[in-house]
Amino acid sequence: MALPYRPCAGILLLNSNDQIFVGERLDRPGAWQMPQGGIDEGESPEVAALRELEEEIGVRADQVQLLAQTQDWVLYDLPDHLKGKMWGGKFAGQKQLWFKLRLLADDEAIDIETSHPEFGRWKWSDPSTVIEEIVDFKRDVYQRVIDELMT
Repeated sequence: MALPYRPCAGILLLNSNDQIFVGERLDRPGAWQMPQGGIDEGESPEVAALRELEEEIGVRADQVQLLAQTQDWVLYDLPDHLKGKMWGGKFAGQKQLWFKLRLLADDEAIDIETSHPEFGRWKWSDPSTVIEEIVDFKRDVYQRVIDELMT
């Protein structure tokens, strides 16, 4: 029997210059990604996205504006070397709904030193170059998300 996909919400966070927030993972130096995380039982994808945003980078719901979301779930498979290691081996990959948000506050609102930090560093990246910074197995997903949400 094939493994299911883990439901997840992703956040494409923009600043006033339409640059995209990316954080470098603490557990994988050199691996940059946008905030994302699992959707809890009974939680809507939008609520999950806003919760993850605050948990991962300290930005509250009242500090962002929702601009758009992907029309459908975007799926990706874990590479073979991560299958069985991530999420207790229960999932083949993730199915994600992505939300495009605008940061309404100053950069000082971003605080990656949260109670369960995921990022060691962060920066704003141009949509035209952000894909080059993303871990290989997520690049196709990020390209689809950027193509859909940045047009």
